[in-house]
Amino acid sequence: MANRWIAEWRPDDPGFWAYTGRRIARRNLAFSIFAEHLGFTLWTVWSVVAVHLGSYRFSTDQLFWIVSLPNLVGSALRVPYTFGPARFGGRNFTVVSVLLLLVPAVLLAVAVSDPATPYWAFLVIAATAGLGGGNFASSMANITHFYPQERQGAALGLNAAGGNIGVSSVQLLMPLVIGAFGLAAAGLFWIPFILAAALGAFFFMDNLSSARAPAREQLRIAGRAQTWIMSLLYIGTFGSFIGYSTALPLLIKSQFPELASLVWLAFLGPLLGSLVRPAGGRLSDRLGGARVTLAGFAAMAAVAALVWQGLARHDFVLFFGAYLLLVAATGVGNGSTYRMIPAIFRAKATAGLAPGTPAHEAALAAGRRDASAAVGIISAIGAFGGFFINRGFGGSIAGTGGAGAALAAFAGFYAVCALLTWACYLRSAGPVAGLAAARV
Repeated sequence: MANRWIAEWRPDDPGFWAYTGRRIARRNLAFSIFAEHLGFTLWTVWSVVAVHLGSYRFSTDQLFWIVSLPNLVGSALRVPYTFGPARFGGRNFTVVSVLLLLVPAVLLAVAVSDPATPYWAFLVIAATAGLGGGNFASSMANITHFYPQERQGAALGLNAAGGNIGVSSVQLLMPLVIGAFGLAAAGLFWIPFILAAALGAFFFMDNLSSARAPAREQLRIAGRAQTWIMSLLYIGTFGSFIGYSTALPLLIKSQFPELASLVWLAFLGPLLGSLVRPAGGRLSDRLGGARVTLAGFAAMAAVAALVWQGLARHDFVLFFGAYLLLVAATGVGNGSTYRMIPAIFRAKATAGLAPGTPAHEAALAAGRRDASAAVGIISAIGAFGGFFINRGFGGSIAGTGGAGAALAAFAGFYAVCALLTWACYLRSAGPVAGLAAARV
């Protein structure tokens, strides 16, 4: 039980998948989702806690810094977390990464229990919440190996959605928990769940021998153009999702102070964005991820303008409705961009090889390893978008009194991402030649 290594794993073999692979993959996916969900809850818990720090008299921009830092640290940690499953095994690394969530949970309780806690200490302690952000990279890199190519869009979409919905869990539950038990409970509440997730991963998840690879081999993926193109696109999709989700409580409180009692409604944004993410993956399995991603960026640019209109008119209904649509569009884009990653590296690895040949099978395995490594790097770079979104709002409000300048910049960035998606993955004569025909 303590050494759950699987030596033979062939998910693209229909017989193996039907009789052996599906059952094992689903079990690992279920416990991966549980662990990743908790990672997101601890990563984003400060989005709620910051709203309740009124007694410390921090400015709005200071509060946005507290919310931003977990995004910054979590993004950076995704790079080493990417290589964890391949180095130590997916099950083993999940156990350790979940237990590390005890650090931000306990330190949060310590920080808010002392009314004399200085601002710099809040920044340092909030930064430890970034440990939860790293979990996503290791989880997605691990699950990539368990599923066949044609099912990866849905599987990765479910895995990511289960994690993403942790933002909604925090924003729905924590106001109730804080109201009943005090601000320290925002950290202590999660400790039993963290321990349960670690035990579940230890007893029910598996390590795949075929997924093992030295870090040096995995780092080669950083030299591929597709890694950086997709990283930029993922800043626009996932980076926007996590940024908009964590910024919403403070935006409501600062821009509509007379409606501060409605801050609890913020959970609807990440909930909607999380629920539609698997749909983005499934739709991409049918139509191709690039097409869905292009449509998603076009929608995000248009809806960002509606959010700005809601703020300019001080119309909460328009602002909140448009904001929900904006987060939903990022959710669809999250699913479609993650569907693109394995498809891109598989197409590049197997280009010119006849299906069914030993060379093709070897290239397919290499492409899967490349995709797994790329997932982590792309998710790391993309998550920095959460930091930029929060700092954009904070800087815009501090400099102009409103969030309009930030939203204009975000919309312009989405237009650039849409153009890049078309030029690289939909235009047949584009710089990544041949991938358009592969229905990436």
